[in-house]
Amino acid sequence: MKEESVNRSKILEKRIGARVKKTAPQVSIVVPAYNVADFIAETLDSALAQTCADFEIILVNDGSPDSAKLEKTLEPYLDKIIYIKQENGGAAAARNTAILEARGELLAFLDGDDIWFPTYLAAQTGALASKRCDLIYADALLFGDRRFKSETYMTKAPSSGAVTTESLLGAKCNVLTSGTVVRRETVLQAGLFDERLPHAGMEDFEMWFRLAKNGARLDYQPEVLLKYRVRSSSLSGTNLDRAERSIKALNCIDGKYKLGVAEKSVWEKRILLYQAALELEKAKLCLIQKDFARSRKHVAAANKFYGKQKLTVIEWLLRFSPTLALHLFKKLRPAEFSFISPYHSEAERSPVVSIKNENGAFDE
Repeated sequence: MKEESVNRSKILEKRIGARVKKTAPQVSIVVPAYNVADFIAETLDSALAQTCADFEIILVNDGSPDSAKLEKTLEPYLDKIIYIKQENGGAAAARNTAILEARGELLAFLDGDDIWFPTYLAAQTGALASKRCDLIYADALLFGDRRFKSETYMTKAPSSGAVTTESLLGAKCNVLTSGTVVRRETVLQAGLFDERLPHAGMEDFEMWFRLAKNGARLDYQPEVLLKYRVRSSSLSGTNLDRAERSIKALNCIDGKYKLGVAEKSVWEKRILLYQAALELEKAKLCLIQKDFARSRKHVAAANKFYGKQKLTVIEWLLRFSPTLALHLFKKLRPAEFSFISPYHSEAERSPVVSIKNENGAFDE
């Protein structure tokens, strides 16, 4: 397999802990690590605390700039895990390296800053069997940012109805990677994560779409089985980047796959929504830069899609009282205002279908 030779050529080091299972386990836990030294101990503790004990942990250090701190933190865990260090290739490459190393029938993806509850694997493997599906994902409690206190992933990025190519394109079903367990053979047959995709976060969405397109059975359970970390750098400051990446992700899907009539219809509606969302993010940025004329222009462009009275009022304020519009934005969305930066371009870790903003000024 071409992908295997590419991945393995990047490997710099591999250590198999003395306490790693000698026989093939049921589950291989895949943990990509990049700039997560501050969180990795809690993540690994949650994996090791599973009530279902038939697993191995494969942690791939993807050329992380915090490698010295990461490896120091990992010292107490090295006899319990398979540790691989490779040149930086992105999350897709890190996961592929682990998948090719894995011996388990099932793959369980766990990002290096998220936390599983002790019953996670037992519940997920049980649901996978009872639902007779190839992939199962669960809901998660959002934590790490005060704006999401006691909220769950599915309240912000819901899943409703069957998981199909159409429901994935239309964001009616949103797969959380750290909450996903999938049959390894299903992923291998699909051809692993696509390492050629240009934007962070796109590889996950493309994989779930590809699995569904290839006939794999995807399902979910609404039970909250993990904690999904939300960082400030992945919220307001990158909303503009997120909207742009969402458009690029849909264009990638359209360019890579021959979409059916139903898929194309959903795709067209969704691309318009993301384009409108992008106009809103540009409006916010221009407002903060006090470029009120351009902000009003972007609001008007977004409202051609939304047709919201609220946006009509904002457009009126930007025309006749722009300083009041800025004041209201600062007052109603102080956290977002403080994070927005016209120079911020850091790729964030959340899925292509991102967590939605709180209700407030400039929301659709």
